[in-house]
Amino acid sequence: MLVKITSKRQVTFPAWVLEAMGVRPGDRLRLEEGPDGFVLRPQTIDPARLAPLRDKLRRGRGSFDLASFREQRHDPTLRD
Repeated sequence: MLVKITSKRQVTFPAWVLEAMGVRPGDRLRLEEGPDGFVLRPQTIDPARLAPLRDKLRRGRGSFDLASFREQRHDPTLRD
């Protein structure tokens, strides 16, 4: 299959390809280099990595304060 690269270096994949990969708008794809070239894989989130954030969310007690959360120190392995 051939896909065209735009002047902004963007690529559009056919919808059926993205559906087969299980990705949606806003999801990320991991580009991995292998011996035969590059491979695209869906970036999945390991729920175990989110466990340290469980106590930070206040269910049913108002909205989440994103600004103060961003100012706190966090484990760097939690970043994507």
